[in-house]
Amino acid sequence: MTLDGWQQKYLEILREFNYDRSREIKSAKILDLFLKNKFRSNILEEKIRNRTVFVIGAGPSLSASLPHLKKFKNITKIVADGATQAMLENKMVPDIIVTDLDGNMEYLKRASESGSIMIVHAHGDNIKRLPYAMSFRYCIGTTEDRPFGKIRNFGGFTDGDRCVFLANHFRASKIIMIGMDFGIHIGKYSKVGTYNKSIKIKKLRRGKSLLEWLASKSNADLYTTSQPIAGFKNVKLVDLQRLVRL
Repeated sequence: MTLDGWQQKYLEILREFNYDRSREIKSAKILDLFLKNKFRSNILEEKIRNRTVFVIGAGPSLSASLPHLKKFKNITKIVADGATQAMLENKMVPDIIVTDLDGNMEYLKRASESGSIMIVHAHGDNIKRLPYAMSFRYCIGTTEDRPFGKIRNFGGFTDGDRCVFLANHFRASKIIMIGMDFGIHIGKYSKVGTYNKSIKIKKLRRGKSLLEWLASKSNADLYTTSQPIAGFKNVKLVDLQRLVRL
């Protein structure tokens, strides 16, 4: 079930960014056709429910975080699109990747072949990229609109905040954000090719506000290793091992 109150947040996003809702729905319908089988959500639940989860973004602080992440072998890692490359380059395979398919497709495919579960998001601007979903071994489709068929809605807007919404949906006990900066600087892993920086920053601002809203509703213990965000406790990277053991 989609988080209570999400529909209103979605309508606000459509207005703020002037998105065409009909294209959002069309994209989700196309993705539903591409997905071969309805993925069993209990597999996600086994990886997340009552567990400590790392949510790993592609922000500027990611590079400094990687040596610390390598110390954790048995923590579920939910990774936002672009951060996949950084993880694989450092010999870490994400458990789950949340993507709208605008990251480096070579690394997304490699992660899928290594067993990562792909959460592919359909929106009005990525219809042409949706066929890539057919090449993933384990794939779930998502939308910000109403769920149907093989398409789910866990909440969230950008790849990064959708990771947190996913972890919350499946009731992680502790969610620790790493490399999730939501500032004015864009990480080197965040985007492939050219992009509009001002719109990217605007999207990050909206993603941050959604996480602050989620924090007011979540039962999970929420932490961030980066910039302060309302509802999330700040933790230093050097203190991660102590926090995970608590």
